[in-house]
Amino acid sequence: MRPLPTWIWAHPLRIEGQQLRALIAEEGVSAEPVPWLNPWWSSIAARVAAPGAGLTADGSAFGSDAPVAVGKGSEFGASGAALPIALRLPPGFKAGQRWWYCAGLAHAQEAVSQLPVMLLDVRPGQRVLDLCAAPGGKTAQLAFALGNRGTLLANDFAAERIAALQGNLDRLGVLNCSTTRCDGGNYPVGAGAFDRILVDAPCSSEGTLRRNPSLLQRSSQGSGQGSGERVRAHAGIGPERSQRMAGRQRALLRKAVQICRPGGRIVYSTCTFAPEENELVVAEILDEQNGNLELLPCALPGLAAGAGVTHWQGRQLDPSLSRCLRVWPHANDTGGFFVAVLQKAAQAPGLDAHHPARLQLEPEDDGWLQVLGEHYGLSTAALAGRCFHRQTRRGLHLMAADHLPPAAPSLQGSGLFAYRTNTRPPKLTTGAALLLGATASRQTLELSTEQRDRYLRRELLQPSPGQVGDCRPGQVLVRYRGFTLGVAVLHRSGDLESLFPSRWSGCSAGA
Repeated sequence: MRPLPTWIWAHPLRIEGQQLRALIAEEGVSAEPVPWLNPWWSSIAARVAAPGAGLTADGSAFGSDAPVAVGKGSEFGASGAALPIALRLPPGFKAGQRWWYCAGLAHAQEAVSQLPVMLLDVRPGQRVLDLCAAPGGKTAQLAFALGNRGTLLANDFAAERIAALQGNLDRLGVLNCSTTRCDGGNYPVGAGAFDRILVDAPCSSEGTLRRNPSLLQRSSQGSGQGSGERVRAHAGIGPERSQRMAGRQRALLRKAVQICRPGGRIVYSTCTFAPEENELVVAEILDEQNGNLELLPCALPGLAAGAGVTHWQGRQLDPSLSRCLRVWPHANDTGGFFVAVLQKAAQAPGLDAHHPARLQLEPEDDGWLQVLGEHYGLSTAALAGRCFHRQTRRGLHLMAADHLPPAAPSLQGSGLFAYRTNTRPPKLTTGAALLLGATASRQTLELSTEQRDRYLRRELLQPSPGQVGDCRPGQVLVRYRGFTLGVAVLHRSGDLESLFPSRWSGCSAGA
């Protein structure tokens, strides 16, 4: 079995795709643009560069109920070629061990895994829910599709998955997202209605065979009927597992329909071939809704994809299921994937308005913010459209000023944990340093290549007097080639102590 390429995307707020390609080329690796992904990413880059774009005069989103037409219209390439933001690298390339990944300049995400958010057609001003969010690649896509503003909720069930999700959001500087932890099939209606909901459902993962060859070792047998069944039989994944998964998948999609606003949109996706987890799940929910839910046709120019299954094991399914999208691994040199785009009827029942959570500063917190701004010489633009709040006694969170999470379910986190105030002296977090460091005018220090690697390995450094410049002893922001890597302590002895997070130390550069 041919190994899967590595796929990444450049952070649209921090680096241009061509610049990232050049950094990777210096490591002797070729990074090739992905034509069927980059038109969408180009539109997102334009959106986050001008956060007000896409809003009407009253702040609401325009075009929110347009048909799915990814790759068409004025947003996608009408002004020229798409920017090379989504990139393909050789199989086995360890993006997470590169310094530019540690600096939050890129994120690794399989190519077909980027499709659901693209087909959800998210616009600024909408209220969005990612019902099965970890590990966070799609959540970050949603955040940037919203311009890193407004209200995005990211939910998952397990605490360790929430931790992984939050780590990725922090590294990428996502400010418009609150995380929740609950069973998605029982997500509380008190959270209110959402304009867009992503259900990237847990599944039997047959489409990840190229990334996870261990799936081939499973002992159960498929029936061998049809092209999908042949793959399943080869993988040793039987219909019994798919039938077990389908109950949970139906519950997730049923809940998404309930809390989607009338006229809103849902994307249901899996990384499996099994119709029991794909078309049959969608078909059952369509039947339950009795005309209040419609499958929308979806396509992506340049992507070789098949139609949804309309006949399975002697059963004739709703012909509209052909509007679903199936991606086979051999067609685009990717993993396998399934996507269905559903729209809730405008006349369908809706939910009552939700109650927002109360997020606020304590009186003494104003002093901390002043200290932070003065210490690093942060520009006023660094905090424009952003606000701080205190969620725990540990310190302050930074989030988009127009982010309005609900009071229920209880929040695991809102925005980015930015400033630890329960230590002496208080400390800017690494995530906040990556976010705000470009605007700092004081207490910054540029590292050499060797020092960069030692910093990421949390080793003690001895910078030269020229590097230290006007820095006074205390906390400093360290940079490499102008990009912030994180926080360090400059001791009076002249030693520089790395504060790069130990849980990120696998990012040691150059591996």
